[in-house]
Amino acid sequence: MKNLSVKRRLVAVAMTSALVLAACGGDDEETAEDAPTAETAAAEPTATADAATAEAGGDADGAVGVSLILKNTSNPFFVSMANSAEAEAEALGVTLTVAAGREDGDTDSQIAAIEAAIANGDRGILITPSGDAVIPALKAAREAGLLVIALDTPPSDASAVDITFATDNYLAGQLIGQWTAAKLGGEKATIAMLNLFNDQVVSVDTQRNQGFLNGMGILDEYDPSGNGKEPPTGSYSGGEYEVVCNEPTNGAVDGGKSAMETCLSQNPDINVVYTINEPAAQGAFDALTAAGKADGAIIASVDGGCDPGLRLVADGVIGATAQQYPGQMATLGMAAIKQLADGGAAPEVTAGLDFFNTGVALVTGEPMEGVESISVEEGQAICWG
Repeated sequence: MKNLSVKRRLVAVAMTSALVLAACGGDDEETAEDAPTAETAAAEPTATADAATAEAGGDADGAVGVSLILKNTSNPFFVSMANSAEAEAEALGVTLTVAAGREDGDTDSQIAAIEAAIANGDRGILITPSGDAVIPALKAAREAGLLVIALDTPPSDASAVDITFATDNYLAGQLIGQWTAAKLGGEKATIAMLNLFNDQVVSVDTQRNQGFLNGMGILDEYDPSGNGKEPPTGSYSGGEYEVVCNEPTNGAVDGGKSAMETCLSQNPDINVVYTINEPAAQGAFDALTAAGKADGAIIASVDGGCDPGLRLVADGVIGATAQQYPGQMATLGMAAIKQLADGGAAPEVTAGLDFFNTGVALVTGEPMEGVESISVEEGQAICWG
């Protein structure tokens, strides 16, 4: 079946909610908010780690305190997560503190926010970890009795959190890899791999990267120790390939642009660009355009943001993206902490996985035979809920 209907996608999300609520032993009302633009993201009021003590873990009337600790507030993905968490906190009567790093990789600010959550007597933490340096602080939070839930990015040490609510990032990579291989139609793939980091190993980075290569038919097994270990040349499912580069982008437009420029300096004939996320994809496209190499280049990515992500797909900048649902991660995580605080059961992982899968769908304006996908319009209707 080539296309997945919006109705089916929404039903899948509803089933996801039901599974978590069954594990938590209570009722929940799902809240989905469209991701704001970059301008809105910059304007969002967000507590810093230094200000995290401004709201106590619980009000005088005994409200449950929860801290949401994000990687940054410049990426609309995390802003959407914060918006959904705020709406859910209001609906549940939870006292929410929001903190964030200054940028991806800023673990010091996240550690300060974790320590503040413990000191404030919060009942739980929702965190998108920026790196393994936060692990000791997260373990201290668990030892202090907080329910610690990773959102989107699990730490490398699973014992640092109680559970992770996330996209199946390996599957997300597989979907865009399968689509890319089909789109090439047997043409040689000259590939640029634009990753998140090159100085630390983060699971979301390795899973998307290697999932893509698996979907292309290049890698058979997942190596959690890091990226860039695939054979530089060989055969993919449709023909021959060459991996030109594995470059870091920090998940940002300027990082994607500089990474793509580096790759083009090594081989100007790149025709396939894997990107860790859509801001990096925009930067890669800018570099390709400046070099006169954008025509015919296939860019594949992950996130499925309302804007600019799906707009870039509609405009043909990104050929296909794997859409994830950060609002779902935040609202279900919030509900899990509240339910446990109210005496309910702890959340459980999805059967067959070591985390709770909040869903993924391939979005493209060019569906490929044998690769299940939804249209841009269908993706816009449910983006980041």
